[in-house]
Amino acid sequence: MKRVVKNSKKSKVKTAKTVDVKRLCEYEQMEVDSKAALIQELIPLGLMHIEEMLQAEVFRLAGERYKRNGQPEYKRWGSQRGSVYIKDQKIPIKVQRVRDVRNNKEICLNTYERFQKPKEVDEGLLRRVLHGLSMRNYRECSEAIPEAFSLSSSTVSRRYIRASSRKLKELMERRLERYDIVSLVIDGKRFGEDEILIALGITGEGKKVVLGILQAATENYTVCRDFLMELVERGLRYDKGLLCLIDGAKGIRKAISEVFGKYAIVQRCQWHKRENVLRYLQKNAQEESRKRLQNAYNQETYEKAKRALQSIRKELRTVNESAVRSLEEGLEETLTLHRLGLHKELKRSFTTTNMIESVMSMIGQKTDKVDYWRNSSQKQRWVATSLLYSENRLNKVCGYKCLSRLREAIQKEIGIAKSTEEEKKVVLAA
Repeated sequence: MKRVVKNSKKSKVKTAKTVDVKRLCEYEQMEVDSKAALIQELIPLGLMHIEEMLQAEVFRLAGERYKRNGQPEYKRWGSQRGSVYIKDQKIPIKVQRVRDVRNNKEICLNTYERFQKPKEVDEGLLRRVLHGLSMRNYRECSEAIPEAFSLSSSTVSRRYIRASSRKLKELMERRLERYDIVSLVIDGKRFGEDEILIALGITGEGKKVVLGILQAATENYTVCRDFLMELVERGLRYDKGLLCLIDGAKGIRKAISEVFGKYAIVQRCQWHKRENVLRYLQKNAQEESRKRLQNAYNQETYEKAKRALQSIRKELRTVNESAVRSLEEGLEETLTLHRLGLHKELKRSFTTTNMIESVMSMIGQKTDKVDYWRNSSQKQRWVATSLLYSENRLNKVCGYKCLSRLREAIQKEIGIAKSTEEEKKVVLAA
């Protein structure tokens, strides 16, 4: 029977979900790993049940105490001090030893080994530290059992390093063949004296996927080229065409041309272009120019936007030639979506680098509290962990239903639409 819970604020009736309770017979049929995960959720009963499971395994091997009803090659061999993990608490217990008398060696209890592996425990600790819980104050905030130990700041730090290292490895070794990437966004975030380049991919369904990171001093051509080649080696497919969204960095632009060739077209960030132009103007003229530039980029068609920008360029020639040169540099690439005929549908997500800026903001919420970066490993581990944590919380891009049209427009632009259709005919004929 379902319970009804009333919410007084909205005066709406909500139905509470029923919790599934496992029966004893179902519990006994569970695998040891599943039992371990379930038991560790119940700290007081968990410790008692762990001891019962240990005794049950000892009984299966060596039989009851003072009776010879176990397997003949196994004998009880006293006990020793040990420890098990319940949630993120390391609890001391007494462990019965079992010895193989024929081979003269001690037998490792499977149950004991399961509860001594803190991999899942490290994941919980990682989330707490990532959300701002200080390693120095971890014991005071997390200790649930007075007898627990190994919650000192140094131990918590080692466990965090272990868990975040797994996250870094997961991100850096992630295979990319399974993602149908339509658009690629690249930008960097400063960490001390270094910069971490981040590549964000947009799939055909509009999902945002973190493709990789690279630590460098600047966004120069060589670094960006190596970064893109590393993504290709891990399986990034670009032969169907890519829309590369960048802020205007010349090193990234040159690297895109060399690595992806004709298969990539570039959309320059209109916000960065607008602000770059305004830097050359006096403050009293910036606000009016900002409005005019934004109105020009808001035009729905390529012809209207180009005409409006040319009009602004003509007027700027009498004010500041440097501003004119800044406007002309890469002007056509700021109008790529206009040229593809999809500005109206995709302007919110694909005319600026806001989508990767928001990702960096989410990273900053986790990493900005770090006052001192000790080494490269620390930077990359924190960034990778923050990225993977944030990835599942990213929304689809606005206009994702039009991404199939974007793919078709890109292929038409780069001249591979016809060959693609011919391939389909060959497949159908076969």
